[in-house]
Amino acid sequence: MCYHTKLTAKTEKIEGSLKAQFHEPDRYMPQEEINGFDFKSTPVITDENPQKIQFYQWGLIPHWAKNDEIKKVTLNARIESAEDKPSFRDAIDQRCLVIAEGFYEWHWYDTKGREKQKYLIRPTDQEIFAFAGIYSTWENPKNGAIINSYSILTTQANSLMREIHNTKKRMPIILREEDRQHWLDHQDLSDFAFPYEVSLKADKIGHSGVYRLF
Repeated sequence: MCYHTKLTAKTEKIEGSLKAQFHEPDRYMPQEEINGFDFKSTPVITDENPQKIQFYQWGLIPHWAKNDEIKKVTLNARIESAEDKPSFRDAIDQRCLVIAEGFYEWHWYDTKGREKQKYLIRPTDQEIFAFAGIYSTWENPKNGAIINSYSILTTQANSLMREIHNTKKRMPIILREEDRQHWLDHQDLSDFAFPYEVSLKADKIGHSGVYRLF
C-alpha cells in the first residue's frame, strides 16, 4: 500500500524532471512526510493538462458521492480490480502522475504491528518520480465546491517490497520515466501490473538517521 510519501525538491527541479510547469507555484510546500490520511493536496499532472502541474487532493471522491467520507478508503486502488470497483471504475480513464521523491513503509515484527521498522523507499534511477494515479472531479452538493482528487494505483509486491511490507505484500506503481506518457495516454492497465516494476532501494529510518538495509 502507499499512505505516506515524500516530496522536498525545489519547484525548479520538479518542473525540470517532469517537463511541466507549476500552475500555482506558491501553493507548493516541501514536505518530508505527507500523510495520506491528512487528505492534503499534492502536485499531480493530468492527462488533460500534461504541461501543467496542479494540486489535487489525495483520496479519490467519485463524482456520484453524496459526501466526501469515501476518501478515507480511496487513497489507493488495486490495479487488478479497479475497473470492477464502483469507487474507481469511472476514473480509470482519467489518468494522472502523482509526483514524489519517495514513500514510506513499515516492516512488522509481530502480527499486530506493535514492533515495526520504518523504511524510506525510492527508485534507484529517478530522484523525482511519478506514481500511476487516477483522478475524479466532485461537486459538493452542500456548497457547490469543486474538489479534484486522486488515488494511487497499487500492485503485487516485488521481492524487495515483500520483505518490507510483509503483511499485505502490496506496493504502489512507480512509473518508469519512459512510461509516464504511456500512462497518460491510457495504455492498458494490465501493462502496469506486476511484473511491471522499477528497481527500488530501501533505507532503514533509525533514531540517529537513515541507514541502507537493502
